[in-house]
Amino acid sequence: MKFTLSWLREHLETNASLGEITEALTDLGLEVEEVTDPAARLGSFTLAKVVHAEQHPDADRLRVCRVATDEGEKQIVCGAPNAREGITVVLAKPGDYVPGIDVTLSVGKIRGVESHGMMASERELELSEEHDGIIELPSGEVGQKFIDWLAENAPEKIDPMIYIKITPNRPDALGVRGIARDLAARGLGTLKPLREASVKGQFPCPVQVTIAAEVADKAPFFSGRLLRGVRNGPSPAWLQKRLTAIGLRPINALVDITNFFTYDLNRPLHVFDAARIKGDLTLRAARPQEQLLALDDKTYDLPAHAVVICDENGPESIAGIMGGAASGADDDTTDVFVESAYFDPIATAAAGRTLKINSDARYRFERGIDPAFTLQGLELATQMIMDLCGGEASEIVTAGAVPDTSRAYRLDPARTSSLVGLDIPEATQRASLEALGFRLEGDMAHVPSWRPDVLGEADLVEEIARIASLTKLEGKPLPRPQAGVPRPILTPLQMRERAARRQAAALGYNECVTYSFIDEAAARLFGGGGDALRVENPISSEMTHLRPDLLPGLLSAAARNQARGHADLSLFEIGPVFSGGEPGEQALQISGLLVGARAARDPFGSHRKVDLYDAKADAEAVLNAIGAPARAQINRKLDGWWHPGRAGNIALGPNVLASFGEVHPRVLQAMDVKGPAVAFTVRIANVPFPKAKSPSRPALEISELQAVERDFAFVVDARVEAMTLVNAAQGADKVLIQSVSVFDQFTGLEDGRKSIAITVRLQPRDKTLTDAEIEAVGRKIIDKVQKATGGTLRG
Repeated sequence: MKFTLSWLREHLETNASLGEITEALTDLGLEVEEVTDPAARLGSFTLAKVVHAEQHPDADRLRVCRVATDEGEKQIVCGAPNAREGITVVLAKPGDYVPGIDVTLSVGKIRGVESHGMMASERELELSEEHDGIIELPSGEVGQKFIDWLAENAPEKIDPMIYIKITPNRPDALGVRGIARDLAARGLGTLKPLREASVKGQFPCPVQVTIAAEVADKAPFFSGRLLRGVRNGPSPAWLQKRLTAIGLRPINALVDITNFFTYDLNRPLHVFDAARIKGDLTLRAARPQEQLLALDDKTYDLPAHAVVICDENGPESIAGIMGGAASGADDDTTDVFVESAYFDPIATAAAGRTLKINSDARYRFERGIDPAFTLQGLELATQMIMDLCGGEASEIVTAGAVPDTSRAYRLDPARTSSLVGLDIPEATQRASLEALGFRLEGDMAHVPSWRPDVLGEADLVEEIARIASLTKLEGKPLPRPQAGVPRPILTPLQMRERAARRQAAALGYNECVTYSFIDEAAARLFGGGGDALRVENPISSEMTHLRPDLLPGLLSAAARNQARGHADLSLFEIGPVFSGGEPGEQALQISGLLVGARAARDPFGSHRKVDLYDAKADAEAVLNAIGAPARAQINRKLDGWWHPGRAGNIALGPNVLASFGEVHPRVLQAMDVKGPAVAFTVRIANVPFPKAKSPSRPALEISELQAVERDFAFVVDARVEAMTLVNAAQGADKVLIQSVSVFDQFTGLEDGRKSIAITVRLQPRDKTLTDAEIEAVGRKIIDKVQKATGGTLRG
């Protein structure tokens, strides 16, 4: 939206400077994109007087002038045909920048004659396109600033132009009056009363209008009237200058008037040459194969959903978007039909996008103009046409009805503080809304018809805060409880998630964040891929199913890294996995993946490939960080994506807390990952929560009594797992036995047997153990191991 400062002051009585206005506009939400101030680039130019001019000795078209300046008499060579003695000119001195030719002047020689500056034309100062000669001023003193002379004699030439960005929710700011209303509400001036007009029709309108039922919702209201005997031609200078300043090309008076109302009051209009209209006008849907040669000289195939304004010859205009060339007003127009209508924003936008037409009318109709201003806008336009072009007006004809936009919302002054943090007195809040055009009745605020974006109580608060300025917000500390420790905000599961993430990062893993969707083939490798986890509308063929595990995403990330030369990887992810598509069929999980070598190569031989014990250690570290009990068992009831002989589960009975080990080679091959690759998965929610809820850690229990260690060696069948033996020994006495660990294994005994040696650590609690008590525990251990494994104590 572009407008000039003088145009704004037609609606706003203000003494505010240009800087104050632009700053306020941005603060009000009407972001200033550009300001073009001619005075800023003309500040260095001064007035001078030619005291003598003579022919250049070596050039027929050049004259050597002696010019009186504020720095004394200067010699200037000039090629303008009107350079002569006695005229007052605009002087550019050496060192001045001339914007029209993009040159900074310096003293130079022209055909051997020195020239100390130049006398400027209007185009060289970007005042107009006039360049047939230098500027001749009718008055002025030598040395006077040129901008001062312009301010007194031609202020329109230094009128600043302001360009602001309009967000889609502010169609009212697409007119200069709407912008002036906002500034007046801010306190930068007073909004001038809107000019009024009521033109009495002198004769019945010969052109009638109707709206077809099929488009009644797209074109709710249409009005117009005929003006006969008008004299079309160039518009007045003030109107041409106003349009030119914002980048519009003046065409003729009738068209310029419609453009003026579009920018001045956000009221798009259209004028038809009545002599080219055959019969009455009808608003209907476009028919198959219909075309229109529009005012931009392009022929458009009209879509079926577009609303067209037709006469007996067919379409004459695309409603709300652009008129037709056949019925456009030109200099020969004497009878004109003026249209003022309201069209549905969504229907206008849909037609405009299909046709790919961008026009000022479409830009405003698709955002929503003021429907209640339709007839008043027609009256004002009629009066201006009659003032500038003469003629007499017919009675107004209408079709349809103005849509009812009346609505009201409760104004709660306390909500301004709760929603935006500004403490604004109630009287100020009500005054701000009234200045914006709201009508207040008690605690109800009635929304003006030009504000389609206000749709609730919160929008009232937004308007109040916008006028008060959100720059007045002050940072305040959050309220603290009066006494005691505040209750924790995070849930126990959230606290576990945070602890698990920190522990994995501390172990040297890099966190990955992958999609919760994977392809069907990868899902089937990890026990998923069924219809219950299928996505109905996937965004790609690689995201068709919810993930049953985190490892597919980590393996895919590893494959991408390996393809780019990164062979040694430590990755982890924490997030939800899905066993079904219903609520509750998901669980929180953390998985880690190690690929390649555990450490970088060095001279001391620390470089080695990762193995299952790395994954086991990391899984135990994460379990310990989230508070898992230390006495868990390891079993091999594994899922199919783990190596059958090099993986295990950490469990409490049937409750699996974590899985660790090598990833199955079949899975690595399918995921294109080059091994070795080991991983762990911790099911965070499966770890039992402590029964006693306390924000503090339990007290550390340390016994003052010396621990006792005893070694046992058992001969068992070669198929017996060491963990089975360890678990059996651990259960012999859960109070005294602190730990059991394997320290030796010897295979190759007769009859397919092996020897497993364990160390049992006994920790007394209240007294030193006697030999008899130690022997009793030893017998229990032997009995438990024999029952669990069938083994015997080695002699």
